[in-house]
Amino acid sequence: MDTKILLENGTNELEVLEFTLGNNSYGINVAKIKEIITYQPVTPVPNSHPSIEGIFMPRDTMITAIDLKNCLGRGESQPSGLFIVTNFNKLDIAFHVEAVLGIHRVSWRNIIKPDVTISTADESVATGIIKQDGKLIIVLDFEKIVSDINPETGLKLSEITELGSRTRKNVPILIAEDSILLNKLIVDSLKAAGYDNLIHTENGQKAYDVITQCKKEGTLKEHVRCIITDIEMPEMDGHRLTKLVKSDDATKDIPIIIFSSLVNDEMKKKGESLGADAQLSKPEIGNLVKVVDSLVEEKHLLDE
Repeated sequence: MDTKILLENGTNELEVLEFTLGNNSYGINVAKIKEIITYQPVTPVPNSHPSIEGIFMPRDTMITAIDLKNCLGRGESQPSGLFIVTNFNKLDIAFHVEAVLGIHRVSWRNIIKPDVTISTADESVATGIIKQDGKLIIVLDFEKIVSDINPETGLKLSEITELGSRTRKNVPILIAEDSILLNKLIVDSLKAAGYDNLIHTENGQKAYDVITQCKKEGTLKEHVRCIITDIEMPEMDGHRLTKLVKSDDATKDIPIIIFSSLVNDEMKKKGESLGADAQLSKPEIGNLVKVVDSLVEEKHLLDE
C-alpha cells in the first residue's frame, strides 16, 4: 500500500483506513497493512478458535484469516467482501471485512481515548475514536484481538524468568505506553528483571511532560536516563517523542528504545532517522531487557 506518511518523520500524524462491518465504521493504522485483497476461500483449521476462518496462501506465505465480525460479537461474515492483510508483531494475518471506504490522515491529538463507560481498559478492543465527516470511526486494537485469540502471540513473560536472578539496577527508566495492560506488563517485567526505578506514562505527551518538568528542575539524571516508548499512542506518538528528545541538546544523549508491534523494515528506517537507539517488536520482552542491559552498560547509566 502506497502511503507518503511512512516517509515523514515525527509529524505526530497517522493514516487510518476506514472499513465497515454492518452499518458501523472502524479503523486500522495504515502502517499495519500489507495489502487489501478480494475475499477468497480459505481452508478451515480443525479445533481452531471460532473467530479463525482458516488459512490460505495467496502467494508463498501462509496467512491466517480472522472473521473480524465474529471477534466483535456481531455474528459471522458471509463469504464475500475483502481481506485486509496485515503484518505486526511479526505475524501475517488477514482480517475479513465487508467494505473499505478510504484513508484519513489525522493527528494523534484528535484521536479520542475511549473512557470506562465503553469498556474496561483490560477488555476494550478500541484504542481510539475519530470523528470524521459527522460520523464516528472506532480504531480497533488489532494486537489485543489477536492476543485474545491466541495469548502466545502476546508478550512472552517466560523469557524474563529464563534470564535468571539478577542484581537490582537503579537506572531511572521512563515508559510511554497507552495500553494499561501492556504498560503494567512492561513495568512488571522490568521490575522482575531488576529495574525498579520506573516512571510509566500513558502516552508520548505525558512522557514529554515528565522530561520537560525534569529539565526545568534540573533532575533529568535522577529521573530519566533511559526511555522506552510505543509508537501508536494518542496525543503524541512515539516517533514524535523520539524526534523531540533527540533534537534537544539537553536530552539527545538519553537512549530511546522503541518497543512496538509496528517495528518492521519500513518503520525501522523511520526510527533510525529520528535517532532511536534500539527498536524491538512487542513480543520480544526478553530482548527488551537485554537491550536495556546493554544500553545501561554502554552509556554508563548505572550509578555505582
